[in-house]
Amino acid sequence: MLLYGIIGVCGLIGLLFLIRAVRGFRQWRLIDGGVHTLLGLCFLLAAAAAWLLGFSLLTYERLTREQPAAEIMLSRLGERYYRATLTYPSTPTHSFELRGDEWQIDARVLKWRGLASIAGFDTVYRLERIGGRYRDIDSERRAARTVHVLNEPTRFDAWELARRYREYVPWVDALSGSATFLPMADGALYRVSVSQSGLVARPLNQAGREAIAGWR
Repeated sequence: MLLYGIIGVCGLIGLLFLIRAVRGFRQWRLIDGGVHTLLGLCFLLAAAAAWLLGFSLLTYERLTREQPAAEIMLSRLGERYYRATLTYPSTPTHSFELRGDEWQIDARVLKWRGLASIAGFDTVYRLERIGGRYRDIDSERRAARTVHVLNEPTRFDAWELARRYREYVPWVDALSGSATFLPMADGALYRVSVSQSGLVARPLNQAGREAIAGWR
C-alpha cells in the first residue's frame, strides 16, 4: 500500500509540473517551462521506479510467520537418481529429476528494517532453485549434477538491486540467502517451511523419518 501511495503521489506531482511547463512554454517563459518539465520528468521517473519495484515484489511471497513453502515427494528412478515432485500451497505441482544422495532447495529472503519495518513492510521470500547433491566430496566433484530453476530471474529484481546498492538503501537487508537439504529416499515426503530465520525441512511420513534417521 505504501508503494501504491508513492506511485500515485509522484505521478500526480509529475503531471502537475508538466501542466505548468506547458503553460510556461505557451507564455514564452522558456526557463520556467524547462525547469517544470525537468521536475515533472523526475517525479514521473520516480513513480515508474516505484512501480517496477512493486512489480518485482509481487514475485515474492509475504512472510509474517513460519509457513509452508512446498512439499516434496521423492520417487526412485535408479541408482542415485530420483524424481522430486513439488507441490506449492497456491500453484500447480511440478516435477524435477535429481541425481545424488540429497536434495537441496535455495531461497532468497528479503528483510526490511528501520523505517521500512515501521511502515509495515513484511519480510518476503522466493524459492530460487532445487538441485541434487552428493554426500561425499569426490562424487560432488565428478558425478553428474542436476539443478533446476524454480523462479525465472527477472531483469528488474528487488533483491538484486538492494544487494547491489545496499549502501544507499540502509532500510533493506537483502543479504539473506537460505538453503536446506535432506536425504533422498524412495517414497519420502518432506515439507519445506520458511520463517524469519530462513528455510527448514521436516519429514512428513515414515519413509522420510527413516531416511533422516539413517542419514544422521
